[in-house]
Amino acid sequence: MKRPGVIVIAVLGALLAGLLVYGVAQQGDDTTLDAAVRDGKRPAAPDQTRTLPRLGASGTASLADYRGKVVVLNFWASWCTPCRQEAPLLSRFQSKLGSRGTVLGVTYKDDPVDSLAFARKYDLHYPSLRDSKLELAPSYGTRALPETFVIDRRGRIVALSRGEVSQAFLNNAVSEALAS
Repeated sequence: MKRPGVIVIAVLGALLAGLLVYGVAQQGDDTTLDAAVRDGKRPAAPDQTRTLPRLGASGTASLADYRGKVVVLNFWASWCTPCRQEAPLLSRFQSKLGSRGTVLGVTYKDDPVDSLAFARKYDLHYPSLRDSKLELAPSYGTRALPETFVIDRRGRIVALSRGEVSQAFLNNAVSEALAS
């Protein structure tokens, strides 16, 4: 009589273990955008209308506010060492873009006071938005910093970098975005 109970418990245990394995597997990095760009597709930038507070200014803004311009969307934080290393390059690149586009920074779970100090220290000449509650970053599969997405005038991702960007990456990706 005890055998059916043991079998039921064993089956339930196996089901729970299967669900646990499935849940852990689903927590991996979202590479949907990476795969699409790698395959030569230009996926629409996610959550373009999501508004976030401006860093160091009143009001909110969204990626949609920059439609018609090339956008170098850069997720960063003051505590991120590679972010510190690429910040001067991104600031210089903002000047190079001129009226054709913008670098748009998005802070990733960073204290606004620390973010402002970072922006001043590295003399950032581009706007940044605050994603303190991670309302935008997960849509891009962002989990590690820095991460950069180059978006064309029509709101499509043409290139992405999960890690510190280089001058060559920016030059090539923005040239591609301007050509479309």
